[in-house]
Amino acid sequence: MHGSTPMSVYLITALASYLLGTIPFGYLLVRVLRGEDVRSSGSGNIGATNVARMSPSLGVATLVLDAGKGLAAVVLARALSGGEHQKLVMTVAAFCAILGHLFPVWLKFHGGKGVATSLGSFALIAPKSILCMVGLFLLIVAATRYVSMGSVVAAAAFPVLVWVLHEYVEPVQLILIALGSVLVIWKHRQNIGRLLAGTESKIWVKRG
Repeated sequence: MHGSTPMSVYLITALASYLLGTIPFGYLLVRVLRGEDVRSSGSGNIGATNVARMSPSLGVATLVLDAGKGLAAVVLARALSGGEHQKLVMTVAAFCAILGHLFPVWLKFHGGKGVATSLGSFALIAPKSILCMVGLFLLIVAATRYVSMGSVVAAAAFPVLVWVLHEYVEPVQLILIALGSVLVIWKHRQNIGRLLAGTESKIWVKRG
């Protein structure tokens, strides 16, 4: 599995990527710029969607920064590694960055839902699959006005897209990608419950 790549590279990559993932940009932006705790409003989540309910501009900033930290983790992993297993090291970085976002040690392991961080994390690893996933997400949100439904379906489709488009080198990569998708879907379990109950909030609803 590891070949010429030392185990230390995997360990350093995993730790650095997790720590990058734990940076709670949504929480920090709202706390610093508005003096509020984003966890006390809306869904209580620190991600871009909940931040946008308080401030659309801060929501966009959170989206970009959360994606950026995932991308940064993978870029660092690429710099630390090389050879035939480089893609695997990068995938370890992506997975651990997502873990950090979902379970940040600084916030008692209560983080975001991982969509933006996943997007940034896999942008270099599986760009064609990411483009397809974003297209699928936008299509579903436009059709249903449910961000959560778009997120869940896109997360479920992503490992399939990576497999179909052959954007992986080793089977372990697919396993890590699938595990990441499962965690993102699990983080949306309350949204799924509300979708099934018909009580989930929509966006772009025009009144009058």
